Amino acid sequence: MPHAESPGTTAAPRGRLRWWTELPLILLVYACYSGGRLLARGDVASAVDHGLTILRIEKLLYLNAEHPLNRLFTREPWLGVPADFWYASLHYLVTPLVLVWIFRSRAVHYRVARTWLMTSTFIGLIGFTLLPTCPPRLLAPTHGFVDTMAYYSSYGWWGGEASAPKGLGGLTNQYAAMPSLHCGWALWCGVMLWRFGGNRITKVAAVIYPVVTIIVVMGTANHYFLDAVAGVAVMGAGLLLTPYVLRVADRVRARFDGRGTLVAAHSAQGAGESTPATKASIVSGGCQTSAGERFPRQRESRFEPGAEPGASPTDAGDGAPAKAR
Repeated sequence: MPHAESPGTTAAPRGRLRWWTELPLILLVYACYSGGRLLARGDVASAVDHGLTILRIEKLLYLNAEHPLNRLFTREPWLGVPADFWYASLHYLVTPLVLVWIFRSRAVHYRVARTWLMTSTFIGLIGFTLLPTCPPRLLAPTHGFVDTMAYYSSYGWWGGEASAPKGLGGLTNQYAAMPSLHCGWALWCGVMLWRFGGNRITKVAAVIYPVVTIIVVMGTANHYFLDAVAGVAVMGAGLLLTPYVLRVADRVRARFDGRGTLVAAHSAQGAGESTPATKASIVSGGCQTSAGERFPRQRESRFEPGAEPGASPTDAGDGAPAKAR
């Protein structure tokens, strides 16, 4: 007979996440991110107009952190050079490391964290496509910005075209400034470290990393302050959409699992295999019983070879009627 599950116990999850399935998914999302930036190059004139519009909005809001930070980083190499290294490399290192850390030590929360990051990244790609924006460093010199990546290019591997290695600037879209996914990803890392770190060092890093990243993207003239605000907003939108994305993914997965089970069942029946219900039941007089089960007071009959069943009244059950006299 089937055993009922005891209350309070849960079955093991069917689809345990494995690194060899997660890694191609992460690489696919990054490929979409890189390819999307290239496809959304946009018109240069429109990108410059969008950048100038952002500057005008910031002046109306009395926001002008970019100019003093950029002058400071240009004047002080001990600040400008580390800032350029920070901008060019850390988002490629810290974000994957935090993702791997959650996968290994906080596996229960990994799927939500990964979906949040991916959803926000795709929203950012939509922003790059619809609103190509010229970063401050590419505006005319009359606007007062200095490209610190080009200014300190002799200290690093980058050239004068964004953070791409020298000679590979054509492989990146320099007008994908709105929103700033540098700031968005840094915020995601900060939330993960704060929530799951568990000690004071990780909580301090959770605050320092996104705050310094916002300062760096403005000081190096790669983003406006409103680009950083848009990056934070994108992460918020991604967080709100994550439950719906997970729900859709679960439905798609359940549909494919159901098709696979149905195909396996048809294959088994086509091969002549009987189902467990057929093997485990005996049908007699419209009653279904388990294999080996007998009705109450049912006696076992043994016949000699050639004997007819029911030849003697003693072979019948106790409930058989007596012969008429």
